[in-house]
Amino acid sequence: MTAVHPNMTIHPASFRDPAGFVFSETGVFYRQVNQSYADHYDLLIRSGLYDTLTGNGLLVPHTEVAENLTGSPDRYKTLLPRQIHRISYACEWSPEQLKDAALLTLQIQQIAMDHGMTLKDATPLNIQFEQGSALFLDTLSFEKYDPGRPWIAYRQFCECFLFPLYLQRYLRAGTDKLTSAWPEGIPAAVTARLLPLKSRWNAGAWMHVFLQNQIHTDVSKTVRTDAKKQPGFSKTKLSRLIEHLRHLVSRLNINQTNNSTWTNYYTETILGKTYLGGKEQLFRQYLQEIEFDSALDLGCNDGWFSKILAEKGAPVLAVDSDWQCVSSLYTYTRENKQANILPLCVDLSNPTPASGFRNAERASFTDRARAGLVTALALIHHLSLGKNIPLPLIAAWFSELTTGYLIIEFVPLSDEKARQLIARKETAPGGYDIASFESAFSRHFRIERKDPVPGTNRILYRLKKDSAL
Repeated sequence: MTAVHPNMTIHPASFRDPAGFVFSETGVFYRQVNQSYADHYDLLIRSGLYDTLTGNGLLVPHTEVAENLTGSPDRYKTLLPRQIHRISYACEWSPEQLKDAALLTLQIQQIAMDHGMTLKDATPLNIQFEQGSALFLDTLSFEKYDPGRPWIAYRQFCECFLFPLYLQRYLRAGTDKLTSAWPEGIPAAVTARLLPLKSRWNAGAWMHVFLQNQIHTDVSKTVRTDAKKQPGFSKTKLSRLIEHLRHLVSRLNINQTNNSTWTNYYTETILGKTYLGGKEQLFRQYLQEIEFDSALDLGCNDGWFSKILAEKGAPVLAVDSDWQCVSSLYTYTRENKQANILPLCVDLSNPTPASGFRNAERASFTDRARAGLVTALALIHHLSLGKNIPLPLIAAWFSELTTGYLIIEFVPLSDEKARQLIARKETAPGGYDIASFESAFSRHFRIERKDPVPGTNRILYRLKKDSAL
C-alpha cells in the first residue's frame, strides 16, 4: 500500500460523493477517482466526451497522475486538474453569471447525451468562472446514460438555476441574496409563493414552477411502487426537455430596467470629469511604481479602475454590493473577452462567510480574496459613515486582504457624498478625519504616497503592508 503524503488534506466539501474526492498536497489540488466510479470514468474518456468538452473550453482539463497520493485502496485514478485561481459561489454571482452557468449546464448535458452519458447533478458548485466565461469543474458528475430514465438532475437544475432566474425576471432583486438564503436551491413551493400572480400566465413558469409544485408530493412513493408501470423516457423526449429549458433560460429577460444608485457613479453622479481624470492619472502613476501578481478591487462600481488594473496583466477580482454594477461589468468582460477580471457581488459590510457543514465546505470571502494589491476607491466613507464601522477595524481587515499594497481614497466629512451619508444622523460621527485615518492605517501599513485628488478635497494614498508593524 502506498504511503499517504504527510501534507495531503481532503477538501472538507468532498465527503458527499462516493465516486471520489478532491484533496490538496503542498498547495496543489487533485481529484481522486474511486473504484466505484471506474466504469463511468472510463466511458467519459473512451466515448470522446472528455476530449469534446475540454477541447471546447467547457470542462476543466486534467492529467492523470501515476502515484497514489492518498494511499487509499479505493483509488482508481488520481487526476491533476488545471488549477483555478479564484473560487466563487452562486451567492456572489450576478444574474447574468447565474444564467450563463445554467446555459453551460444544459449545453454539457446535451453533449453528454450525444456521447452516451448524462449529468447526475446540476449544482452551481460544479461551475467556476475563469478567463471571462463559465467552466465546468466536476469530472465525476458524469455517468452512463440510461435511455429509460428521465434526467435525474432536473429538479436540482430548477431549484438552483431556473427558479432564481424566474424570481429575478419578475422581482429584479438580484440572484445573489436568493442563492445565499437557499444555498441548496429554492424549493418549488417557495418559488411559487414568491412569484407574482402575473407569472402564472407564463407557460414556462407554469410548467416548471407551479405544476411541479402541485405534483412534487409523494413523487418518491410513486417511483417505488409503480416503477414497472412508468413509461420509458426516451432520448428524444429528454433532448426536447433540455432544448426547452435552454430556450427558456436564454430568453429570460433578467437585465435591469433602471440604473441603480451606483451604475453611473463615475460618469454622472459625482464630481465630474476633472475628478475622474485626476484620480485616474494618480492611480496609473501609483501602479507604475509597484509590482503585484493579483489585485482585489473593493467597491469596484462599474469597473472603471478594475479595467485599468487588468492592463497590468494580473488577475483582478472586482467586487461590489450592487448586483447591477457587477452584472454590467461581467457583461463587458464577456463581450470584450476581458479574461483576467472576475466580477462578484459582495457586500463588504457583510462579506460571504464560511458555510456548509461545520462551516468548512465553502471558504469565506476573506480567505479566498487575498491579493498582492487591494484598491478601495470612493469606498471608506460608505463603510465608516454609512455602516458605522470604525476606521481601525476597516484598516485591520484590509491588512488581512492584501499581501503587499493598498491604494485607498479618503473622503473627508466636507465632501458632498460624505455629508449625504450623515445627513439623517443626529450627531456627526467621531474619529473620522485625516488624522484618525492615518493613525488607524499606520498600525498595519507604511504611507508611501499621499496626493490630493485634483479639484476635490479627497486624498489618494498608496500604502505598503509592513509585516513588522
